[in-house]
Amino acid sequence: MLSRTLIASITAATLLIFLGPKFIAWLRAKEVGQFVRARGLIPEAHAEKHGTPTMGGLLILVSMTLPFVILSTRSTAAMAVLFTTLGCGAIGFVDDFMKVVKKRSLGLSARVRMLALLAVSAGFVWVAVHIVGLPTTLRLPITDREIEIGPIVFFVMVFLVVAGAANAVNLTDGLDGLAAGTSAIALLAYTSMAFVTQPGRLSSGKDLAIFGAAMVGACVGFLWFNCYPAAIFMGDTGSYALGGAIAAMAVMTKTEILLICIGAVFVIEALSVIIQVVVFKRYHRRVFLMTPIHHHFEMAAWSETKIIIRFWLIAAIFGAVGFTLYFRTITG
Repeated sequence: MLSRTLIASITAATLLIFLGPKFIAWLRAKEVGQFVRARGLIPEAHAEKHGTPTMGGLLILVSMTLPFVILSTRSTAAMAVLFTTLGCGAIGFVDDFMKVVKKRSLGLSARVRMLALLAVSAGFVWVAVHIVGLPTTLRLPITDREIEIGPIVFFVMVFLVVAGAANAVNLTDGLDGLAAGTSAIALLAYTSMAFVTQPGRLSSGKDLAIFGAAMVGACVGFLWFNCYPAAIFMGDTGSYALGGAIAAMAVMTKTEILLICIGAVFVIEALSVIIQVVVFKRYHRRVFLMTPIHHHFEMAAWSETKIIIRFWLIAAIFGAVGFTLYFRTITG
């Protein structure tokens, strides 16, 4: 199992690094570039990033899917996670495509995106519950107790996890390498969790570990081109896919609550936006200089690389804490 897991990660990274230059050149030739949001919504320094090739999430999906399909046993649980990832990525791709066609920074409406995420979540829940046999319970960390919440509440919870993770990673994708790096760390935690889980607790653990490792490898390979200054952006195709992958892994490992810790950076990014909007509407005051919170630090004169590295460190700390809590739970 260990050898296949490592091979999946190395293959995904190598494949992406090999395909990257040709894909970036093709995007430049087709003028598929990023459209920067209106002035005042992002720091002025981001204006120079206008036109940078986007939709790099396609590279991540291709580089991850091939080694996973070849090296895994393609268990139903792992395939459900894969198709949830691809489904979320497809939503992001349509959003990116509309931006490119319309030549502006607005793609799908928020309502359409949420309805599409609802459909993906519904398909995922149906497979997880009716085919995989995943219990409709909520597991409490450390205590290893499970609370029966019923199929309806379980579906609502999964939808909130999938939609929340997809949009939170999307909000995080505002600096070169930030989303790819933090996602790789979170997925590494889930890969480790699937790897150490006893067979009786998670029969598809091996395949989930291979999936997670392939995703980590693809993210690391993408960083080769996406680190500052980025030669390509992942776009909504990548951020939605990564969010969907993290959410699906959390559901399959019954660690929905632990996701708050493992994905702490994404939670912080999303909360900063929510707090800013609520406080501004109610009191007409701003809590942060700009949101998501990584832009706040940019406005406070932090360099982009300083913000990225520190956010990676925060993600690593919380990922380690999340894995430790999970390991303590399964070992008693």
